[in-house]
Amino acid sequence: MTDDEYARKLDELDRLLNDPDVSMQPARVWSLLAELSRRDCGVEAMGPPRSHGAVLGAPALHARAG
Repeated sequence: MTDDEYARKLDELDRLLNDPDVSMQPARVWSLLAELSRRDCGVEAMGPPRSHGAVLGAPALHARAG
């Protein structure tokens, strides 16, 4: 996401949350927050999320037998 896209998304989020003339759109607010947080957390640079749900550095949920 470019800096301009980021700024536009922040502006849209600000309007959705603070402008009394704009109707609340919870799904859009959450979508914008997710997009913005991916950039803020550096997830874009890491690539798409893993489909199997593993979290890097997280301990295994089940131990191997034996």
